[in-house]
Amino acid sequence: MQPIMIQEVMKTLPHRFPFLLVDRVLSVKNGEVHAIKNVSINEPFFTGHFPTEPVMPGVLITEALAQASFFCMREALEPGTIGYLAGVDGARFKRKVIPGDTLHLYAKLEFMRRGLGKTTCRAEVDGQVAAEATILFAVGKG
Repeated sequence: MQPIMIQEVMKTLPHRFPFLLVDRVLSVKNGEVHAIKNVSINEPFFTGHFPTEPVMPGVLITEALAQASFFCMREALEPGTIGYLAGVDGARFKRKVIPGDTLHLYAKLEFMRRGLGKTTCRAEVDGQVAAEATILFAVGKG
């Protein structure tokens, strides 16, 4: 497949700056997604987290994983459908994410039924796991 570029990402996700955390979707196949987030020093959260040692907050890495998860079932959903974060289980943060990193976001759909879904996710930088989590979400009309 061709990558899903930012214009199409913005048609799929309702998020906008500064909360759009998926820059490109590299692949979608059999309920598995590989997307990227390019981390820049210009991100607004770096001014306060932390000024002398900028680190991407874990909660935003988790949000990026949740946004990438939505692409697992994109084809099966009606336009205008939104995925709402319903829970995060087993979140672990194993490596700092800093300006200049490319955050690779991987999500695998475990199930989707009656408007509820679950994905297992991991974020990597340079082939090293930065974070892992299981994401639970509810799907509804925006």
